[in-house]
Amino acid sequence: MSAPALPEQIEADSIVVEVTDKLTGEVFRRTLPVAYVETDNGIILAGETLAGEPCEIALLSATGLARLKDVFGKGPDTDRCGKR
Repeated sequence: MSAPALPEQIEADSIVVEVTDKLTGEVFRRTLPVAYVETDNGIILAGETLAGEPCEIALLSATGLARLKDVFGKGPDTDRCGKR
C-alpha cells in the first residue's frame, strides 16, 4: 500500500507551537494567529508586529532557493529546454 500523495500547497489561519522548557522539561503548547502557507518553495508565516503592522517571514526550501538564484541569473548556466 502506498502513502497518500502530498498536497501541492498547505494553508492555515493559525499554527500550533510546542516547546519544551530546557530547565524544567515542561512542555508548553500554544495556538498562534499566524497565517501559514507551505509549498515546495518553502514556508511563509504572516502575522502582525506588536504595533499592529503586517509582518511576513519566508523560509525557503532548497528548491525555492535554487529557483530564486535562477531568476537573478545566479543559477547554473544550462538550457532548461535541452536545445544547446
